[in-house]
Formats: sequence, C-alpha cells, structure tokens
Amino acid sequence: MSTIVVCDAYKSYGTSRGGPEGATSVLRGVDLEVPESTITAILGRSGSGKTTLLRAVAGFERLDSGRIAIGHTVVDDGRTVVAPQRRGIGYVPQDGALFPHLRVRANIAFGLRRAGAGPDSGGPPRGRRERVDELVEMLGLQGLERRFPHQLSGGQRQRVALARALAPRPSVVLLDEPFSSLDAALRASLRLEVARVLRASGATAVVVTHDRDEALSMADQVAVLNEGRLVAAGAPRALYENPPDQATARFLGAVNLLAATVTDGRIECAVPTPPTASQVPADGAYTYLLRPEQLSIAADRSDTGVAAIVSSVVYEGATSLVEARLDGDAAADLRVLTRSAAGITAGQRVWITALECGVLLPRT
Repeated sequence: MSTIVVCDAYKSYGTSRGGPEGATSVLRGVDLEVPESTITAILGRSGSGKTTLLRAVAGFERLDSGRIAIGHTVVDDGRTVVAPQRRGIGYVPQDGALFPHLRVRANIAFGLRRAGAGPDSGGPPRGRRERVDELVEMLGLQGLERRFPHQLSGGQRQRVALARALAPRPSVVLLDEPFSSLDAALRASLRLEVARVLRASGATAVVVTHDRDEALSMADQVAVLNEGRLVAAGAPRALYENPPDQATARFLGAVNLLAATVTDGRIECAVPTPPTASQVPADGAYTYLLRPEQLSIAADRSDTGVAAIVSSVVYEGATSLVEARLDGDAAADLRVLTRSAAGITAGQRVWITALECGVLLPRT
C-alpha cells in the first residue's frame, strides 16, 4: 500500500538572531492525502510551498511539525524520520539530473541494486538488463540506448530520467516541474505520455507544477497551494467547474465574476442565466462565476441575451477570445470563448447569452 498522507505539516526556513520570528514560513498546516496508484498534481505559483512539500515527502527536508506517512509507515513525525533511500521513492528533479558521463542504458540502470540485492530491484545482471529493456520500450527510447545525455533532446532526457526513477519499481514517484524547460507543444504531448507510463507502473505519483493545463490534464487529483496553505483539493473537473472561492477559480482558468443576488430561489444577474438544477443557496448577495466557454456571443439581436460592445477579438486558432463590455447600469467586462467569432470586430454591438448556469460564490 502506498497512499501518501500529510497531516498538519509546517516548515520554515531561516531564523533571525533574536529567534524564530525572523523565519520564513513555507508550509502552514498542510493536510493532503494522495490515494494509492493515482496521480496528484500540486499546483501553485512560485513560492507557494509546492516544491518544499514534495521534498518533505521525499525526505530531503524535515518538517518542523506535523506528520507524513507512506502506506502504513510514518516517515516523518518530528521524532521518527526515515531516510530518503529507505522510503521506496523514485524522484525526478526539474532538470532530470542525468549523469553526463553515462549512456542512456547506464543512466537507467543506475537505480538498480547489485546482484543478489533482492527480487524487486532488478536482481542479478540478467534481471537488470531485462528491466532496462522493459523501460526502454515503455518510454519509447529504442535506438537511443547508447547515446549520452548531451546527444538527446529535452523530451528524451526527461523520459530517461523517468525511466531511471521507475527502474527499482518504487511504490511512489515524485516529479518536480518535470516539463518546465520544454516548449509548449512538447510539454503537451510528453505529459500525456508520462501520465500513461505512471499509470501503467501502478506507482502513486505526485507532480509539482505551476501550469494549470498540465495539472488538469494528467492528474486524478489537483491540490492547490497558496502561500503555504492547501486551499483546495479534488478531481480536476470538479475543482474547475465548482471552485471553492474566487482565488482558486482564477488560478484554474479565465473567469467572469458578476454581482448577483438570490431572491426566492431565483438568481438575478446582469447576464440572464438558464434555470439551475442544483440547489440554490439562501437569499442574499453573491458573486456569480461564469467561465468564458459558458457564454455565447452573436451579432444578431437576441431576446435572451444582454447587449455589449466588443473591446477586442483575439484569434487563437480553433477558438477566439472576445472581450466585451456590457451596456447600461450593469456595466462589466466579459470574456467569451467562441468558435464562431467570424465577422465580429472591436466596437461592434453584440448580444451575450449564458449557455449554462455558473457557480454562486460568497461575495468578498
């Protein structure tokens, strides 16, 4: 069993000469559970504490207080600390950290123990060779086995680094910003490939990233860190469609935030909304969240839409992002993601309609 459980984790760096009041708090009471054989993405801006949390799970950092358990084993609780090499973890650093003097096969085999060290770590030389062959095929590295790292592309180096981490069959794999140095197209393809390999391995995986597309596309669970606190965790679709607060909603994608009121179970907002099938909260003032893709835009007058003036149209290939400002007393800027922006130009009057209900959040 390789479930990861982090309970009330605190970590600070540095102290002033007068005492701990000068310390920089990095983790502030983090609670997180990573289910066995799943992928969790820890998502946050630079300085949010995500890499520190990953390094604490790996054993490279000790908590000031709190507890980390992997399976049934407590690996850090302030008193008992299990060394990194005894935690059954494969670690993929941001830059891959391949050995420049070793060829691909030797880099992959580096994590395997010597002959007779045990059945789960490659075993005798023939067993190690078979394990390396298996990983070369799994990661699509055929034909590259005799190359040195400097002879590989960025994506190839990351695949070798993952193969090396998977070689001893770890129960947990940790990846720290594994795609950050790659171009956008390669990131998109490689993250899906890596997710496939991780699921095929059966390992429990944690991926640190600041890229929301990366987190939403490859993870079973997304955990959002903000200033050292875990502010949200859940399945990607559920978290994107029903964020707990405005800050999380903004971090997970573009949003339109409108003033709204609920009166006798009806939502009143500048943009007319279709009836909701979910339970409407108590009467009062709220912020209404609509994603750009939940809106439609038309040049023809609509009885169900609200009038607006187009500010800009940004062509993005398959879609266009239209920014428009509502007319009248309900003046507000809206962003609409549409596939049919042909003929819509800046300065034009258009009508905007909500295709589905958004999310009501407490007004702040």
